Amino acid sequence: MEYSMLFLIIIFMIGFVGSFISGMVGIGGSIIKYPMLLYIPSLVGLSAFTAHEVSGISAVQVLFATIGGVWAYRKGGYLNKKLILYMGISILIGSFIGGYGSRYMSDEGVNLVYGILAITAAVMMFLPKKGVDDIPLDEVTFNKWIAASCAFLVGIGAGIVGAAGAFILVPIMLIVLKIPTRMTIASSLAITFISSIGATTGKLLTGQVLLFPAVIMIIASLIASPLGANAGKKVNTKLLQVFLALLILGTAIKIWFDILT
Repeated sequence: MEYSMLFLIIIFMIGFVGSFISGMVGIGGSIIKYPMLLYIPSLVGLSAFTAHEVSGISAVQVLFATIGGVWAYRKGGYLNKKLILYMGISILIGSFIGGYGSRYMSDEGVNLVYGILAITAAVMMFLPKKGVDDIPLDEVTFNKWIAASCAFLVGIGAGIVGAAGAFILVPIMLIVLKIPTRMTIASSLAITFISSIGATTGKLLTGQVLLFPAVIMIIASLIASPLGANAGKKVNTKLLQVFLALLILGTAIKIWFDILT
Protein backbone atom coordinates (compact mmCIF):
# COMPACT_ATOMS: atom_id res chain seq x y z
CA MET A 1 0.00 0.00 0.00
CA GLU A 2 1.38 3.43 -1.02
CA TYR A 3 1.24 6.27 1.51
CA SER A 4 0.63 9.63 -0.19
CA MET A 5 0.26 13.01 1.54
CA LEU A 6 -3.52 12.81 1.05
CA PHE A 7 -3.48 9.40 2.72
CA LEU A 8 -1.58 10.78 5.72
CA ILE A 9 -3.97 13.71 6.10
CA ILE A 10 -7.08 11.52 5.86
CA ILE A 11 -5.78 8.99 8.39
CA PHE A 12 -4.72 11.76 10.79
CA MET A 13 -8.14 13.47 10.58
CA ILE A 14 -9.97 10.17 11.16
CA GLY A 15 -7.80 9.60 14.22
CA PHE A 16 -8.25 13.15 15.52
CA VAL A 17 -12.04 13.33 15.16
CA GLY A 18 -12.59 9.84 16.51
CA SER A 19 -10.27 10.35 19.48
CA PHE A 20 -11.77 13.72 20.44
CA ILE A 21 -15.22 12.15 20.57
CA SER A 22 -13.87 9.08 22.41
CA GLY A 23 -12.30 11.24 25.10
CA MET A 24 -15.47 13.29 25.47
CA VAL A 25 -17.93 10.41 25.87
CA GLY A 26 -15.65 7.80 27.44
CA ILE A 27 -15.23 5.31 24.60
CA GLY A 28 -12.10 4.04 22.89
CA GLY A 29 -13.24 5.50 19.58
CA SER A 30 -13.50 2.35 17.45
CA ILE A 31 -17.27 2.74 17.20
CA ILE A 32 -16.48 5.81 15.09
CA LYS A 33 -13.11 5.01 13.56
CA TYR A 34 -13.91 1.46 12.41
CA PRO A 35 -16.48 2.58 9.79
CA MET A 36 -14.46 5.72 8.98
CA LEU A 37 -11.35 3.67 8.18
CA LEU A 38 -13.45 1.13 6.30
CA TYR A 39 -15.25 3.62 4.05
CA ILE A 40 -13.55 7.05 3.85
CA PRO A 41 -10.24 6.12 2.11
CA SER A 42 -12.06 4.53 -0.82
CA LEU A 43 -14.47 7.49 -1.03
CA VAL A 44 -11.55 9.87 -1.69
CA GLY A 45 -9.89 7.56 -4.21
CA LEU A 46 -7.42 5.81 -1.92
CA SER A 47 -6.90 2.09 -1.51
CA ALA A 48 -9.48 0.59 0.81
CA PHE A 49 -8.49 -1.25 3.98
CA THR A 50 -9.78 -4.76 4.61
CA ALA A 51 -11.80 -5.42 7.76
CA HIS A 52 -8.80 -7.24 9.29
CA GLU A 53 -6.50 -4.27 8.57
CA VAL A 54 -9.03 -1.84 10.05
CA SER A 55 -9.41 -3.94 13.17
CA GLY A 56 -5.63 -4.14 13.58
CA ILE A 57 -5.10 -0.39 13.20
CA SER A 58 -8.01 0.30 15.55
CA ALA A 59 -6.65 -2.02 18.23
CA VAL A 60 -3.26 -0.28 18.38
CA GLN A 61 -4.75 3.20 18.17
CA VAL A 62 -7.26 2.63 20.97
CA LEU A 63 -4.41 1.55 23.26
CA PHE A 64 -2.98 5.07 23.04
CA ALA A 65 -6.25 6.99 22.75
CA THR A 66 -7.44 5.76 26.12
CA ILE A 67 -4.19 6.72 27.90
CA GLY A 68 -4.86 10.42 27.29
CA GLY A 69 -8.45 10.15 28.45
CA VAL A 70 -7.57 8.32 31.67
CA TRP A 71 -4.86 10.89 32.44
CA ALA A 72 -7.37 13.72 32.08
CA TYR A 73 -9.78 11.98 34.51
CA ARG A 74 -7.12 10.91 37.05
CA LYS A 75 -8.31 13.53 39.56
CA GLY A 76 -11.79 14.20 40.88
CA GLY A 77 -12.76 10.79 42.22
CA TYR A 78 -14.30 9.57 38.96
CA LEU A 79 -12.13 6.43 38.60
CA ASN A 80 -13.64 3.46 40.49
CA LYS A 81 -10.57 1.28 41.16
CA LYS A 82 -12.52 -1.82 42.26
CA LEU A 83 -14.72 -1.67 39.15
CA ILE A 84 -11.66 -1.21 36.96
CA LEU A 85 -9.94 -4.21 38.59
CA TYR A 86 -12.83 -6.68 38.17
CA MET A 87 -13.86 -5.61 34.68
CA GLY A 88 -10.30 -4.92 33.53
CA ILE A 89 -8.93 -8.39 34.23
CA SER A 90 -11.95 -10.09 32.61
CA ILE A 91 -11.94 -7.92 29.50
CA LEU A 92 -8.17 -8.35 29.10
CA ILE A 93 -8.56 -12.13 28.88
CA GLY A 94 -11.57 -11.89 26.57
CA SER A 95 -10.02 -9.32 24.24
CA PHE A 96 -6.85 -11.39 23.79
CA ILE A 97 -8.93 -14.44 22.89
CA GLY A 98 -10.95 -12.39 20.39
CA GLY A 99 -7.94 -10.57 18.94
CA TYR A 100 -5.92 -13.74 18.41
CA GLY A 101 -8.86 -15.83 17.23
CA SER A 102 -9.99 -13.26 14.63
CA ARG A 103 -7.23 -14.45 12.28
CA TYR A 104 -9.46 -17.44 11.49
CA MET A 105 -12.46 -15.27 10.54
CA SER A 106 -13.39 -13.76 7.17
CA ASP A 107 -13.77 -10.00 6.63
CA GLU A 108 -17.54 -10.51 6.52
CA GLY A 109 -17.40 -12.31 9.84
CA VAL A 110 -15.48 -9.45 11.48
CA ASN A 111 -18.01 -6.92 10.16
CA LEU A 112 -20.89 -9.10 11.37
CA VAL A 113 -19.50 -9.16 14.93
CA TYR A 114 -19.09 -5.38 14.79
CA GLY A 115 -22.68 -4.97 13.62
CA ILE A 116 -24.00 -7.17 16.45
CA LEU A 117 -22.03 -5.23 19.07
CA ALA A 118 -23.11 -1.86 17.67
CA ILE A 119 -26.84 -2.63 17.47
CA THR A 120 -26.79 -4.16 20.98
CA ALA A 121 -25.12 -1.05 22.37
CA ALA A 122 -27.52 1.24 20.50
CA VAL A 123 -30.58 -0.51 21.94
CA MET A 124 -29.14 -0.43 25.46
CA MET A 125 -28.31 3.26 25.26
CA PHE A 126 -31.98 4.10 24.67
CA LEU A 127 -33.18 2.17 27.71
CA PRO A 128 -34.09 4.33 30.74
CA LYS A 129 -31.33 5.05 33.27
CA LYS A 130 -33.33 6.35 36.22
CA GLY A 131 -31.52 7.67 39.25
CA VAL A 132 -27.95 6.62 38.34
CA ASP A 133 -26.63 10.16 38.68
CA ASP A 134 -28.30 10.63 42.08
CA ILE A 135 -25.86 8.18 43.71
CA PRO A 136 -22.90 9.84 45.51
CA LEU A 137 -19.59 8.68 43.98
CA ASP A 138 -18.31 7.35 47.31
CA GLU A 139 -21.44 5.20 47.78
CA VAL A 140 -21.39 3.38 44.43
CA THR A 141 -21.73 -0.43 44.64
CA PHE A 142 -22.03 -3.12 41.96
CA ASN A 143 -22.32 -6.90 41.49
CA LYS A 144 -18.74 -8.12 40.94
CA TRP A 145 -19.68 -11.35 39.14
CA ILE A 146 -22.04 -9.64 36.71
CA ALA A 147 -19.44 -6.95 36.02
CA ALA A 148 -16.69 -9.54 35.36
CA SER A 149 -18.90 -11.79 33.19
CA CYS A 150 -20.15 -8.93 31.03
CA ALA A 151 -16.62 -7.60 30.59
CA PHE A 152 -15.32 -11.02 29.48
CA LEU A 153 -18.02 -11.44 26.82
CA VAL A 154 -17.60 -7.89 25.58
CA GLY A 155 -13.84 -8.45 25.45
CA ILE A 156 -14.16 -11.40 23.06
CA GLY A 157 -16.32 -9.45 20.61
CA ALA A 158 -14.28 -6.27 20.95
CA GLY A 159 -11.02 -8.14 20.42
CA ILE A 160 -12.33 -9.54 17.13
CA VAL A 161 -13.07 -6.08 15.68
CA GLY A 162 -10.04 -4.36 17.23
CA ALA A 163 -12.16 -2.23 19.52
CA ALA A 164 -11.72 -1.85 23.26
CA GLY A 165 -15.43 -2.41 23.84
CA ALA A 166 -16.35 0.84 25.59
CA PHE A 167 -19.22 1.51 23.20
CA ILE A 168 -21.04 -1.44 24.77
CA LEU A 169 -19.38 -1.31 28.20
CA VAL A 170 -20.76 2.19 28.78
CA PRO A 171 -24.46 1.19 28.50
CA ILE A 172 -23.79 -1.97 30.54
CA MET A 173 -22.23 0.12 33.31
CA LEU A 174 -25.05 2.66 33.21
CA ILE A 175 -28.03 0.31 32.95
CA VAL A 176 -26.97 -3.05 34.41
CA LEU A 177 -24.45 -2.00 37.06
CA LYS A 178 -26.07 1.41 37.85
CA ILE A 179 -22.81 3.38 37.78
CA PRO A 180 -23.17 7.22 37.61
CA THR A 181 -22.48 8.72 34.19
CA ARG A 182 -19.24 10.57 34.89
CA MET A 183 -17.79 7.64 36.82
CA THR A 184 -18.84 5.37 33.94
CA ILE A 185 -17.10 7.59 31.39
CA ALA A 186 -13.85 7.83 33.39
CA SER A 187 -13.73 4.18 34.52
CA SER A 188 -14.66 2.86 31.07
CA LEU A 189 -11.61 4.60 29.61
CA ALA A 190 -9.37 2.80 32.10
CA ILE A 191 -11.09 -0.55 31.43
CA THR A 192 -10.85 -0.12 27.66
CA PHE A 193 -7.16 0.73 27.99
CA ILE A 194 -6.67 -2.67 29.64
CA SER A 195 -8.88 -4.31 26.99
CA SER A 196 -6.85 -2.78 24.18
CA ILE A 197 -3.68 -4.39 25.55
CA GLY A 198 -5.20 -7.83 24.98
CA ALA A 199 -6.66 -6.99 21.56
CA THR A 200 -3.44 -5.34 20.34
CA THR A 201 -1.31 -8.26 21.50
CA GLY A 202 -3.56 -10.72 19.69
CA LYS A 203 -3.55 -8.65 16.49
CA LEU A 204 0.25 -8.15 16.53
CA LEU A 205 0.94 -11.83 17.10
CA THR A 206 -1.19 -12.74 14.08
CA GLY A 207 0.18 -10.03 11.73
CA GLN A 208 -3.06 -8.03 11.38
CA VAL A 209 -1.55 -4.58 12.08
CA LEU A 210 -0.35 -2.06 9.45
CA LEU A 211 2.16 -0.18 11.59
CA PHE A 212 2.54 3.09 9.63
CA PRO A 213 -1.19 4.00 9.53
CA ALA A 214 -1.41 2.91 13.17
CA VAL A 215 1.39 5.34 14.15
CA ILE A 216 -0.43 8.22 12.39
CA MET A 217 -3.61 7.36 14.27
CA ILE A 218 -1.67 7.17 17.55
CA ILE A 219 -0.24 10.68 17.09
CA ALA A 220 -3.72 12.06 16.39
CA SER A 221 -5.10 10.20 19.41
CA LEU A 222 -2.53 11.54 21.86
CA ILE A 223 -3.40 15.09 20.77
CA ALA A 224 -7.19 14.80 20.55
CA SER A 225 -8.19 12.42 23.36
CA PRO A 226 -7.22 14.70 26.30
CA LEU A 227 -8.92 17.63 24.55
CA GLY A 228 -12.10 15.59 24.25
CA ALA A 229 -11.93 14.45 27.89
CA ASN A 230 -11.60 18.03 29.11
CA ALA A 231 -14.51 19.08 26.89
CA GLY A 232 -16.60 16.20 28.27
CA LYS A 233 -16.24 17.50 31.83
CA LYS A 234 -18.04 20.70 30.81
CA VAL A 235 -20.94 19.10 28.92
CA ASN A 236 -24.27 18.13 30.52
CA THR A 237 -24.36 14.38 31.24
CA LYS A 238 -27.76 13.95 29.54
CA LEU A 239 -26.36 15.49 26.37
CA LEU A 240 -23.40 13.10 26.52
CA GLN A 241 -25.74 10.11 26.78
CA VAL A 242 -27.93 11.24 23.87
CA PHE A 243 -24.91 12.04 21.71
CA LEU A 244 -23.35 8.64 22.34
CA ALA A 245 -26.63 6.81 21.70
CA LEU A 246 -27.18 8.55 18.36
CA LEU A 247 -23.57 7.94 17.38
CA ILE A 248 -23.82 4.22 18.05
CA LEU A 249 -27.23 3.90 16.37
CA GLY A 250 -26.06 5.64 13.20
CA THR A 251 -23.03 3.39 12.92
CA ALA A 252 -25.09 0.25 13.58
CA ILE A 253 -27.55 1.14 10.79
CA LYS A 254 -24.72 1.72 8.29
CA ILE A 255 -22.90 -1.52 9.11
CA TRP A 256 -26.07 -3.64 8.95
CA PHE A 257 -27.09 -1.98 5.67
CA ASP A 258 -23.77 -3.05 4.15
CA ILE A 259 -24.03 -6.56 5.60
CA LEU A 260 -27.55 -7.14 4.25
CA THR A 261 -27.08 -5.57 0.80
